[in-house]
Amino acid sequence: MTPADLVLTPTHLRFMGRRFPCSIGRGDLTANKREGDGATPRGTHRIVGLLYRPDCMARPTDWAAPIGPSDLWSDDPRHEDYNLMVRAPYPHSHERLRRADPLYDLVLITDWNWPQAVPGRGSAIFLHQWRRPHYPTEGCIAFRRDHLLWIARHIRYETRLIVP
Repeated sequence: MTPADLVLTPTHLRFMGRRFPCSIGRGDLTANKREGDGATPRGTHRIVGLLYRPDCMARPTDWAAPIGPSDLWSDDPRHEDYNLMVRAPYPHSHERLRRADPLYDLVLITDWNWPQAVPGRGSAIFLHQWRRPHYPTEGCIAFRRDHLLWIARHIRYETRLIVP
């Protein structure tokens, strides 16, 4: 582990010498992630993308990509686009990235089950904004908005998310 790694602990996430309170999946941590289990997968994960809502915030970094009105994330394990960003119209099961609430105003994408997704192993493990302090997610890791923004601005190419 290095200071550039995001390291999950039982009470917070550690990164660049700082500690950030966070929320994890309602299904706790798991080494056997499955679609819909609500668990956060254990392991070492890369950060492979950063999305943001340009109608809600300024571009946070030069490598951030805007979320458009038709952007979705496929969570249909029976479809070839499983665990990939897709665009509407999309007739298969998906999650809308442009939400009415602020949860996905800023999203760090991990490489969990990506890019060669195994059907049923789970999709879309993001780092995103929390609903409220310590309210569980569907498997993602969630933070206070200002903490998530700070993390996004300090991510390096070599940064990993470590979930022991």
